[in-house]
Amino acid sequence: MDLILWRHAEAEEGDETVDDMVRCLTPRGVKQAHRMAQWLDRNLPESTRVLASPAHRTEQTVRAMGRRYKLRPELAPGCSPEQLLAAAQWPDSKAAVLVVGHQPTLGQTIAQLLGMGDVELSVRKGAVWWLRRRDRDGLAQTVVVTVQAPELL
Repeated sequence: MDLILWRHAEAEEGDETVDDMVRCLTPRGVKQAHRMAQWLDRNLPESTRVLASPAHRTEQTVRAMGRRYKLRPELAPGCSPEQLLAAAQWPDSKAAVLVVGHQPTLGQTIAQLLGMGDVELSVRKGAVWWLRRRDRDGLAQTVVVTVQAPELL
């Protein structure tokens, strides 16, 4: 199974007067989302299931791809790695799954899948981590296929 984790692109700063769920992408974030969306669209299998947090900034990010997607409330800011993996049906999904979400959950999920324990990896805004589950000699392994940042596209 392939699990592709995409952090939403750069968003407006929030504070206590702004509802976190309605924050929008900045102009730079819109460019990041479009660059990464083009790369993903060229490289993702057609059968990829696309799931996104219901936060406005993640929906803006995923819309740049022009593919069908589902908003999943369990992927909202503050969700746990376990909730993310359950939504993605890791490691049992027959199709690749793209999840558009937030820090720190994405970094925590990556660390957990790579056997790093309870550390938190930093995932840049707009970046993608592509992971693959495989069996090798009867052992399940998680392999990093690629890590891509929008600035490098």
